[in-house]
Formats: sequence, C-alpha cells, structure tokens
Amino acid sequence: MAVSALPRTMDALTRRATMLRDSLHKSQGNTDGMVAILGSFDHRLSALEAAMRPTQVRTHAIRMAHENIDKTLKAGEAILAQFDLTRRAEATILRGPHEDLESYLEAVDTLKGISRFFSSNKNFRSSEGILNHVNGLLAKSSLKIEEEFKQLMTTYSKPIEPDRLFDCLPKSLRPSKDDEDENANQSDHPSKGLETAVYKIPTLVPPRILPLMNDIAQQLVQAGNQQSCYKIYRESRGSALESSLRKLGVEKLTKDDVQKMQWEALEAKIGNWIQFMRIAVKLLLTGERKICDQIFEGGNFNKDQCFAEMATNSVVTLLSFGDAVAKSKRSPEKLFVLLDMYEVMRELQPEVFGE
Repeated sequence: MAVSALPRTMDALTRRATMLRDSLHKSQGNTDGMVAILGSFDHRLSALEAAMRPTQVRTHAIRMAHENIDKTLKAGEAILAQFDLTRRAEATILRGPHEDLESYLEAVDTLKGISRFFSSNKNFRSSEGILNHVNGLLAKSSLKIEEEFKQLMTTYSKPIEPDRLFDCLPKSLRPSKDDEDENANQSDHPSKGLETAVYKIPTLVPPRILPLMNDIAQQLVQAGNQQSCYKIYRESRGSALESSLRKLGVEKLTKDDVQKMQWEALEAKIGNWIQFMRIAVKLLLTGERKICDQIFEGGNFNKDQCFAEMATNSVVTLLSFGDAVAKSKRSPEKLFVLLDMYEVMRELQPEVFGE
C-alpha cells in the first residue's frame, strides 16, 4: 500500500467505526457496553493514525496496521450482531410464549448462543454486563415457559365422558343402550377370548399438542426445573384420570361399606367394577402411558416413576373395592362373582402391575 493512500484508508476505517458506533446507539437496551468497546476502537485508530502519518513509515508496517484495524472492526461487527440478536430475542421473551411458542423457544436458543459467545470472549470490555443481562432473560424465559406448560397441561387435561369410553370397548363388552343394567350382569355372561379383544385407545390429548409439551418439558429440564415439570404433569393428568373414573362410577369403598350392602346391590357393583377395571386399565391407563411417553420423550426423564406416581391414587381407588369384597364376610352366593373378579385381575395383572 502506498504511503499516499494512507489518509484515505484511515478515513475509511474511521468512518466504518463511527457507523458501527452510531448504529449501536440506535439499538434498544444494554448498548453501554458496546459503546465502550467501540470507543476503545476509536482511541486505537487515533493512536495508529498519529503513528502512521510520518511519510517515512514503512510499507510493511502500514499493511500490518491495516490488517489489525480490519480485524478489530470485524470483531466489532460480530459483537454488534450479538447485541442486535439480543435485542430481538428480548422482545420475543417479553411478549411471552403463548402467541407463538415455536418462535419463543427459538429465542431462548438464541440467548443461549449469545451467552456462550460472551462467555468464551470474556476479554471484551463490558462482557460481564451483557452476560448478566442475557442470563437474566433466560431465567425469566424459564418462568414463562413453566407457566405455559402448566396452562397447556390444565387446558388439555379434561376428564373423558363415559359414553366415549364405552364406544372404545370391544362390542362384546359394551353396555346395551336398551338395558342400562346389562353392564351390571356382565359377570353372568363371561366372554371368551377377552385377552385378545380389540380395544380402541381414546384420544386423551390432541396429537398436535404433545410435541409442544415435549419441547417445553425439554426446556424446563435444561433450565434445571425438572421437578416442577414432573409436578405439573402429575397434578394435571392425575386429576383428569381420577375425574374420568368418578364420572364412570368408580368409588372408594371399605370393607364395612361392602358388608352393609344387600346382595343384589353388591352383585351389581361387582359387575360394574369388572367393567370399570377393563376400561381403566385397557383404555385410560394405556392412553395415559402413551401421553407420558410422548411428553417425556428424549432427554434424561424418569418416565416410569412419573407415570406410576401420576396413576397411583386412581389404581388404589380401583383396587380398594376388590380388596373390600375379598375381606368381607364369605357367603355361597359370592363364590361365582368372586371367581369373575379373580379372572379379571388375572387378565389385567400384567398391565396393572407392569409385569
């Protein structure tokens, strides 16, 4: 580079630095650190310009200085780009995830990348300030994501109506619409081949929602909120399962409750209980297991424990009636219905107890 071209080169570089500084002044929030960085670039340029003004400066020194200045400006442009990304991601975080969850999660990933950038370049002036700001935004985003997960789980954790459940049973097990008590007499007409009967698993949560729940669960775990994620799932889905069973007619009875019943009433309840057990295990619990597996797919999730804790209260309620009948006073008329209860438990045992 000719010495005569030096003033033009220096002017051009100075203008680039000035433009970067002016552009940064226009961006929103956390610009003080960048202004300080670019201000230091101005001082360096001024010092270099003063040093290179003498006409006897060697050409090699001028070329090296030009390269160093260019590298400095490129570093400044990279930092400015990070500040611009921060500004845009911050706007998305402040709006919240409800309107556009996908964009919100992308903004969270962007902030994580910015945090890594400044963590690996701590020699930049004011890098600590921008790091603190970005990490603060990430903490805020984690709270908003947890709220969104809770809202989604609550919105889509509604009990399922009994009619829908009956429609999912094999035809041989569906209660007759002409005889409301037929389901109570199922124990009198045991069906063959029930273990191979086809059950249609009901849709408990819209399929399009499950991937979103999975994305949020992954983010919560990455943010260290795994236990909150599990708690929200257990409470929402556990409540929906219990409500579905109550609508169906499942109730928790003690030995004393059973002992006080007339035989006809008890026989009807036993027939219902056999039907409820099949519905609960073959339809509801199977459907809930699918939901659990999809929400907690991937990552370091303990799906088995989470599902078991969610379903425990409902399973205990279901089994309490069978236990109460088994412990009640023996009588000859109970023999056949007790055998039917035993058969349904043998049929469902692998699924209830996970054997």
